Amino acid sequence: MNLHEYQGKEILNSFGVRIQRGIVANTPEEAVEAAKKLTEETGTGWHVIKAQVHAGGRGKGGGVKLAKNLDEVKSIADDILGMMLVTPQTSAEGKLVNQVLIAEDVYYPGDSEPDEFYMSVLLNRATGRNMIMYSTEGGMDIETVAEETPHLIFTEEVDPATGLLPFQARKIAFNLGLSGAAFKEMTKFVTALYTAYVKSDSSLFEINPVLKTSDDKIMAVDAKVTLDDNALYRHKDYAEMRDLREENPIEVEANAAGLNYVDLDGNVGCMVNGAGLAMGTMDLIKQAGGEPANFLDVGGTADAQRVETAFGIILKDPNVKAILVNIFGGIVRCDRVAQGIVDAYKNMGDKINVPIIARLQGTNAKEAKELIDNSGMEIISATEFQEAADKVQEVLSA
Repeated sequence: MNLHEYQGKEILNSFGVRIQRGIVANTPEEAVEAAKKLTEETGTGWHVIKAQVHAGGRGKGGGVKLAKNLDEVKSIADDILGMMLVTPQTSAEGKLVNQVLIAEDVYYPGDSEPDEFYMSVLLNRATGRNMIMYSTEGGMDIETVAEETPHLIFTEEVDPATGLLPFQARKIAFNLGLSGAAFKEMTKFVTALYTAYVKSDSSLFEINPVLKTSDDKIMAVDAKVTLDDNALYRHKDYAEMRDLREENPIEVEANAAGLNYVDLDGNVGCMVNGAGLAMGTMDLIKQAGGEPANFLDVGGTADAQRVETAFGIILKDPNVKAILVNIFGGIVRCDRVAQGIVDAYKNMGDKINVPIIARLQGTNAKEAKELIDNSGMEIISATEFQEAADKVQEVLSA
């Protein structure tokens, strides 16, 4: 689950990480009130207006701007709120901005070239250890830095059993070229950041930039946070941070129906029971000359209502040219699944406007094929993987 910047900063702050303070606003009027409150707390009249969307590169798209007075706060907030923000991490259509963060200006007057660092914490799946990735080149596209100047990217792996050790935090501060008070502040920052990552059950904490002010304070100016969905049951307060407006509406609908669905860019919809079979089915689709349009796992049950819901969700994608149903009858009998497919097809009528190939294998597979073949519905049955692949290829080339 992705979080907005202001939400990520709230989590960081709760674990003692110094952050750029800010207040979220939904209207230009709320933005002005937020700016007034921040001025009272910080003493500065300059504020940064930041679009809150689940995408990086907001500044490049005009979603981050500096306001020097309250009139500019209102004007800029009015411009950003409601805009379709296009960044390198969004589609060509962009993302609708529903909220802005009014943040304090932490770049002190006279700091023409402040020190900005990059830092992230994530799991290195190759080693099974957590990893802190960091660089002196903060504020830039880290992908570009890694490609053009890889020697400026450092990593520090942490054994989950022991946690981040003091010498590792000091090593990170040293590699960033810090000394004195800034060195001590950075070790505290790194330690608190790693604690936040572990205790919040996150998949990613990315801070870009981490700022060193002229008086040697270290703070998070941005925060990109991804929480592990499987651990949200331990964090009810974090689960409430989910912003469904930022998520794919089809995936939201599927999740509400209890279906495991991921939207993809292909032309063949697939419905399966089991994640492993889903991966194999997507490979089958590619071998047949198509591209998977989705990952959809209906789980252990596949009655008419569940199949109908799954068909409806797949058909919301206008790029789908065919649907492959690939079910293994272990827990559920194939003939029951076949009856569910037939009933769903009858109920949906002309809503189904693409060919359907149904491969049912396992318990009562023979009976299932006969049921589909004798149903009078335009459903193409198959029992073997290669047979299903051939049928997909036929309907795509027709």
